[in-house]
Order: sequence, then structure tokens, then C-alpha cells
Amino acid sequence: MSLVDGLSQSPGFLLLAVTLLSLCVGSFLNVVIARLPVMMEREWRRECRVLLELEPGQDEAPLSLVRPASRCPKCQAAIKPWHNLPVVGWLWLRGRCAACGAPISFQYPLVEAVTGLLGGYCAWRFGWGTALLPALALTWALVALTVIDLRTQLLPDSITLPLLWLGLLLSLGGIFARPAASIAGAAAGYLSLWSIYHLFRLATGKEGMGYGDFKLLAALGAWFGWQALPLIILASSVVGAIVGIGLIVFRGHDRATPIPFGPYLATAGWIVLIGGAELNAAWLRWLLPAG
Repeated sequence: MSLVDGLSQSPGFLLLAVTLLSLCVGSFLNVVIARLPVMMEREWRRECRVLLELEPGQDEAPLSLVRPASRCPKCQAAIKPWHNLPVVGWLWLRGRCAACGAPISFQYPLVEAVTGLLGGYCAWRFGWGTALLPALALTWALVALTVIDLRTQLLPDSITLPLLWLGLLLSLGGIFARPAASIAGAAAGYLSLWSIYHLFRLATGKEGMGYGDFKLLAALGAWFGWQALPLIILASSVVGAIVGIGLIVFRGHDRATPIPFGPYLATAGWIVLIGGAELNAAWLRWLLPAG
């Protein structure tokens, strides 16, 4: 047996490799989390100026997910490559900028560590099968969406819509759902929250959630089929209610201040990803008991 064949059959090697890869992806996700909302706001401002026929605004420094290189937001000192090592770099610097000593948010190592752990769990759950790469892609996207929504209450179309299309395409291979269930899941996922949104607005005159939530649930419906939607909605609603009540009771959270729903949808979707057909079957047995 060759070395390559031996490694390809080693679950320990897969677990280690995927965990390390996910740690590195988590470092990139921090860039996405920090820059994508800024890029979206700049694009909205440009579109508004065009629609209102206003003069072009002040030129802003070019910004993308890869350029410019990462810098300290306070002193603008360039971050050295070894300081960007996932988790280790933050610990090495003791959570402070090497140049000016400004504190570095704990979000950075947390996102890296969580992404690494979730990616490693996917490797343990799916092994060398065809479902592993799609599962990792969904996991990484859900991590980014969760943190962006917590920070900005935005769920970017540039992440949710590719997830939707990817879920539909994967259904052609029947990896997580069949095509008919995937298409129905995408439609039902969007329309269910869309209907709740408009009924709530008619009843209260307020907007209870954003369109990004509709698109995220549509994407999850495309990935797992319509059968998973009741479980995703129920689980995310229960967790969201518990967290919301806890914030109000223990931290004095203003009831009028909106709480993002995307993180709870993402959490429920990832649970369904890991639970797979067994979780769906158990849910359906509970919902529709025999006899």
C-alpha cells in the first residue's frame, strides 16, 4: 500500500487535516466578517448617488476580501504573517497589537477555533465521503453568516444566494436531498418566513425580521429538503426565544431592540446537517406517530 493510499484511509489524518484547514479558513472568515458589510454599505451609497443623480462622493480607498493587507485598525501597522496564525497568533500577542498595544478583539481567535472544531466534527461525521466538502462549505458559510448577523443584523446575498444555488445543484446527486424535495424546500423556506413577516407587519405595524432570513431558510430548504423545514423553524424559534428572554431578564436587553434571527437559523441548519436522515426520521416519527 502506498503512502497516499494509506493516508486516504486514515480517519485520524483526515480529522487533523480538515481541522487545520478549517482553522485557516476561520482566519479568512474574520476578514469576510469585517470587510463584507463595509463593502456592501459602500455599494449601497454608490447606488443611491446614481439613483438620486447626486455628485460622486469622496473617493474611498479600494477594499476587497483580499486587498489591502490586514492592518491594525488603530495604528495602521501591517500585521506580520506569523501574527496571523489562527488562534496561536492571538495568544502569542496576548490579544494586543504588536506595534501599538491596542487590544485585539477576542472574536478573532473565537471564530477561528469554532470554525476549526466544527470542521473537524464534519470530518469525523462524514469521513472521506462525497458529503464532506459540501458539509464544510455550508459550515464555513454558516459561521460567517452568524457573526455578520450578530454584528450588523445583515445576511449578505453574496453568501445566502450561492448557498441556495449550491443546495439545488447538490440535490442532483442526492447528497442531502432529492431534486423535488430540494426545490420544494427552497420555495417553502422562503415563503414561510415571508408570510410570517407580512402577517406580523399587518398585525403590529412593525417588521419582525429581514429578507436575509427568508433567503437563508430557503437555502437550508434547498440543502435538506422541505421535510427538514419544520424542525429548523421550531429549533431556531425555541433557541431564539430562550436567548431573547435571557437577555431581557438577566442583561436588561431593551425589548424594542431587535435580536437577529439568522444565528438561530444557522445553528438549527447545522444541527440538521450533522443529524442527517436519522434526525429527520426521528422528527417525522414524533410529528406523525404510527397508528
